Amino acid sequence: MRIIAHLDMDAFFASLEEAGSPIFKGKPIAVGSDPQDGHGRGVVSTANYKAREYGIHSALPISVAWRLSQKAKSQGKPEVVFLPVDFERYNKASDDVLQIIKKYVPPQRDPARGGIEPASIDEFYFDLSFTKSYKKAEEICKKIKKEIWEKLGVTCSIGIGSNKLTSKISAGTKKPNGLVIIRAKDSEKFLEPLSVRDLPGVGPKTEQTLNQKGIRIIKDLKKLLKSQLQEAFGKWGEDIYYKARGIDNSPLVENWTAKSIGEQTTFQQDTLNFIHIGEVFDNLCKSVYKRFSESGFKNFKTIGVTVRFSDFETKTTAKTLKQPTNGEKEFIIESLKLLLPYTDMRKNPRKKLIRLVGVKMENFDELRLL
Repeated sequence: MRIIAHLDMDAFFASLEEAGSPIFKGKPIAVGSDPQDGHGRGVVSTANYKAREYGIHSALPISVAWRLSQKAKSQGKPEVVFLPVDFERYNKASDDVLQIIKKYVPPQRDPARGGIEPASIDEFYFDLSFTKSYKKAEEICKKIKKEIWEKLGVTCSIGIGSNKLTSKISAGTKKPNGLVIIRAKDSEKFLEPLSVRDLPGVGPKTEQTLNQKGIRIIKDLKKLLKSQLQEAFGKWGEDIYYKARGIDNSPLVENWTAKSIGEQTTFQQDTLNFIHIGEVFDNLCKSVYKRFSESGFKNFKTIGVTVRFSDFETKTTAKTLKQPTNGEKEFIIESLKLLLPYTDMRKNPRKKLIRLVGVKMENFDELRLL
């Protein structure tokens, strides 16, 4: 019997900020860009649940979040506390969570069994099959939740299922501080009333295509044959067919590594001033390279840039180098070569102002010994 748990930290960044300072206790908090009294141009990274009551959520423009905060204030409600992102603090807390889980979960000895998969900074899968009982798995999860609360002062939600699919979806059904168990025999029944969008990997475009066919919930999706889904979505259609039935045999990837390292920034004013763009971009490149040098990766081979214009049209360009490298100078020069065409007639013939620039590196070689 396979028993997989998915742990999802509740409003992780904002919850850590609230737990870290008594003056923030019980207040609505949004972590992200500086709102600058409604003139900020970034987005919200995370909002705690009190801020979500105002309609503030991840990826919301920070200017909109500020206006919602002011609206709440005019109604006599507490004003939102806006805080900058502190990745050093969040990464440390994420590692603390991982170490707590490791106390209760044995390491992976078989590629198909055991271990812990850090899915992101605030999400973890772990294999509890060794318990041979949903009841014992639940007891372990309660201990993990308790220890996280005692050590970090924040809550998490955990879903327990027969695979990664049902554990992940169930973890999100009773947030915050939830603990949900979906046994193998109940997986299909649990999934049927949910929106097709709740299936991992189903994005807005896939959802729209399905909605146009009158398919809105997973129960509707099960009416389609595998061949129909393959015709509509290719190989991904076969994955959807099985996921709709709660079938997921994907293993845990214990030695998870980042697929890319990148950063982006939004200018305070849309611009085509290359001196200003260049200075900002150079700092971005240096920051990304610093993170690479601390990551333990040996080399990188692919470089990519992102440009968003004032009309929100977004363009990306990538280049794979002939030879892997770990050189900072080469990274900056090659990145600038990709960016430059967006500042002149080559890729910006209408001379549109630039709103955002980003840079990343990926396609890493194996980790080196630190």
